[in-house]
Amino acid sequence: MLPEILKDNAVAAALEQADPGMLTGGNNDLNELTLEVVPEKILDALRALKAQKFERLSTVTCVDRYPMEPRYEVVYHLQSVSRNLFVRLKCRVSGEKAEIASATAVYAAANWYEREAWDLFGVVFTGHPNLTRIMMPDFWEGHPLRRDYPVHGFKYSYQNE
Repeated sequence: MLPEILKDNAVAAALEQADPGMLTGGNNDLNELTLEVVPEKILDALRALKAQKFERLSTVTCVDRYPMEPRYEVVYHLQSVSRNLFVRLKCRVSGEKAEIASATAVYAAANWYEREAWDLFGVVFTGHPNLTRIMMPDFWEGHPLRRDYPVHGFKYSYQNE
């Protein structure tokens, strides 16, 4: 549900009108529009924003809120170059089943960003064409930006290779 303060925002209102159950909240602090989207509807939100001339996906990243649940926030930053507008989308994803649909079908640029988020946080992007490690070596155990990851990392012996 769209907060009352965002009812006058054209971008937020258009998303709310497209699907009233798509948004769970949002704000416009410091003139930065942030919209919270139901994870199952992220592709619908991205398609709707692309139709509103948000032609550039500049980032997909993740925030680990451990020990809170839902544990993860998957964050998308979109830009409308032609309209000089920015919007941030956030989806809260459970730690028990850390997965969300891949945005690569809507924005090809999501490919490497999603691989990075998976590699470092362990959030699975279902439907991703090549969800493999991009930052860490193939032999690496775990996802090092998780808040419950061991401070000194997992012990690994290079002699095992």
